[in-house]
Amino acid sequence: MEKRNVQPVLDLFKKLNGVPRPSHHEEKVADFLVSFAESLQLEYERDAQNCVVIRKPATPGHEQAEPVVILNHMDMVCVSVPGKNYDPENDAIEAYVEDGWMKAKGTSLGADNGMGLSMALAVLADDTLVHGPIEVLTTTNEEDGMSGAANLSLDFIKGRKVINLDSEDYDTITIGAAGAYLQRATFPFMHEARPKGFLFYELTISGGHGGHSGVDINKGRINANKELGTFLYTECMSMNIVLASFNGGEANASIASSATAVIGVKTGDAGTFTQHFEEFAEQLKQKYAETDPEVTVQLEAEDDPQYIVETRAALCLLSALYQIPAGVIRMHPELQGTVMTSNNIGVVRTEENQLVLTLHTRSFDYEEMTALGQKFSQILESQDAMTEVIMSAPAWQENPDSDYLKLVDETFREKLDFSPRKVAMHFVLEAGYYVQKYPGIQIACIGPRIVEPHSTKERVEMSTVENIWQVVVDLLERLA
Repeated sequence: MEKRNVQPVLDLFKKLNGVPRPSHHEEKVADFLVSFAESLQLEYERDAQNCVVIRKPATPGHEQAEPVVILNHMDMVCVSVPGKNYDPENDAIEAYVEDGWMKAKGTSLGADNGMGLSMALAVLADDTLVHGPIEVLTTTNEEDGMSGAANLSLDFIKGRKVINLDSEDYDTITIGAAGAYLQRATFPFMHEARPKGFLFYELTISGGHGGHSGVDINKGRINANKELGTFLYTECMSMNIVLASFNGGEANASIASSATAVIGVKTGDAGTFTQHFEEFAEQLKQKYAETDPEVTVQLEAEDDPQYIVETRAALCLLSALYQIPAGVIRMHPELQGTVMTSNNIGVVRTEENQLVLTLHTRSFDYEEMTALGQKFSQILESQDAMTEVIMSAPAWQENPDSDYLKLVDETFREKLDFSPRKVAMHFVLEAGYYVQKYPGIQIACIGPRIVEPHSTKERVEMSTVENIWQVVVDLLERLA
């Protein structure tokens, strides 16, 4: 089979990155997909969650082939470097290529999952490809709750063989994924007047590597929310500290690379607090010297705030951050080097009348995951928080010996001269919902090499985009 030009994929990715698409705000990108379908005169359906399926008839002569679903999600994790003037609901992503990698200027790139979606759209646009009936399914809110997949109707797709292009591991076929338990806690508070006799400081942890809270959770990177909250809680146990604000983390599914708190200390305790902070900064420097060497910690004098957070609520938040773990909980007993269970403290925010905290728990053991999530809920509720479960997604495991996966493997070997590893990954995929909804469904997850998704260092290796495109085109023909 001839080698297919990858440029149409890259052109579509550029157009897609001109459409803002943060989780929970997918209306514009759903409009883009609908307009794309209409421009090709293809049948489409859009549901109440803004999920879109576009149906393309088979190449003439292949009408009797089994329908194939090409699956992606349309939302992306939107993060930016400090000081970047970036509005994720309105601004485009500025991508560029350097040394064989595509990157973004000061923001996440959106290759997760925009590059896979661009491949799917390129299939729809190219009438020279050979394929059976195709359903391009694109879901919403995959990165922050999976409500799109969870609410799909039982007749939204007909195909039972799925090519999921939501993968960051070029040399693998993902055949399993952890489940996810995402919850949001709120600590209501009343504003209190600024106390007299206090000096105020801004404490900042920054420079962390961040990254995906699934695939990067075992890399020993700092969770700034956890570290800053733990330090402030221990200080509260020995001296009178008040909290004006605490803001940390970029997204629920990202490891918090930075966090900032504005606190007040009694004037007489300021010297002791400063000394403790210097010791804390040195401890962090040593702790993350190898795994997160660019972490910096700063303490600066701050103008007195007009109000502070109610003391009870502030202490409850800090106690929760102290008690709840962040990072690997347990390694997989059978899959060497694979995380079994983890937890991420994703976002902490100070809002008008409440403090907000999100937790993202993952595990290949659904019962263990939900039990752990409920344990964290109990800790939060014991600290007067109100909790809400946003997502409780099931884990997923494909049969590694299925004929379908053998066909995918064969396509890799013949097109790219290597046999991909079959792996289960410690990130959540929508596949668990599809297994529940659509009996008999089979899913193979593949994609180009994407490094540091969910961070401002996100990048995709260009040669692997071209190679996966060849696999997708050839696989569709084999399935026809």
